[in-house]
Amino acid sequence: MNTDQIRINEQSSIRIAGSGVIYTDPFHIKEEPHDADMICLTHEHFDHFDPESIEKIRKEDTVFAAPSSMQKELEKLVQKEKIRLLLPGDSFSETFCSVETLPSYNRMKPFHPKHSKNLGYLITMDGIRYYIAGDTDNVKELQNISCDIALIPIGGTYTMNAKEAASLANSIHPDTVIPTHYGTVVGKKEDAAVFRDLVEADIEVVIKL
Repeated sequence: MNTDQIRINEQSSIRIAGSGVIYTDPFHIKEEPHDADMICLTHEHFDHFDPESIEKIRKEDTVFAAPSSMQKELEKLVQKEKIRLLLPGDSFSETFCSVETLPSYNRMKPFHPKHSKNLGYLITMDGIRYYIAGDTDNVKELQNISCDIALIPIGGTYTMNAKEAASLANSIHPDTVIPTHYGTVVGKKEDAAVFRDLVEADIEVVIKL
């Protein structure tokens, strides 16, 4: 599947272009395009919620989607009517896409507890269904996701490692999977090759970091 419309900056900083321009967890954005129709935030950690990067991509009518726990932080930056505060299992639509939210948490690690209600996103735009995992382990609620393109963290420590991420990819079996969240804060560049070799052969692996 073509992935030219997807750009990964660092970590889980993703830009998807189509009928609209959607960013997730913008981080270390260097240019100032002010082109975001929607910004989706998975949680409040510094490498996922970067106000400086947000200012570089937002425009007057940008819509924000974020966990309910981020209300105070976001309302310092954004007018309330532009914010969609969400819990796992919520959904909403814009003219250019539809959005569903999923749990995103660690099982045995303290970094992203389930009770924080951090988010993963299922975004459908132009007939393509994207899964953006956020910082999560391979948890039971993710096993039956249906998507065309999955963007899954592989760096370990705070998320799945390459082996665990490959297991999730093989379970949900998207057409294409793109590894994220490695090579900077955590995880080595070589983790992408480990991940690719463990993913089933009929799933396309696209490495963008």
